[in-house]
Amino acid sequence: MTYEIEKSDAEWRAELSPEEYHVLREAGTERPFVGEYTDTKTVGVYGCRACGAELFSSETKFDSHCGWPSYYAPLAGDRVQYIEDVTMGMRRVEVRCARCGGHLGHVFEGEGYDTPTDQRYCINSISLTLKPTTG
Repeated sequence: MTYEIEKSDAEWRAELSPEEYHVLREAGTERPFVGEYTDTKTVGVYGCRACGAELFSSETKFDSHCGWPSYYAPLAGDRVQYIEDVTMGMRRVEVRCARCGGHLGHVFEGEGYDTPTDQRYCINSISLTLKPTTG
């Protein structure tokens, strides 16, 4: 895959903390219930921590009580990329930043949440930065 923003591993390691690099570049997962944005109610836009691309709005964030921030939709479908993930002995859909390829988390469907899309974008806080809305 090619992305708008392409960097070497050395460049990513220089820009990201070891924890950020592990999640964003190696598809790791942060521990549940410890992320900066798990329970945040601040109004704003969540962007990719690696490249700054705007990905999710606080308007689509909801309390799923799963241990990670959850959204029912990205800002636009072309902001994220979907990749089939068959690790961990199950079929999941990985969500990546479409601009830099950074691993964000996974999207799940049919879990019964009362959201407009019946989807849960389960996203690692460490993959994101929140830009609060001012005004």
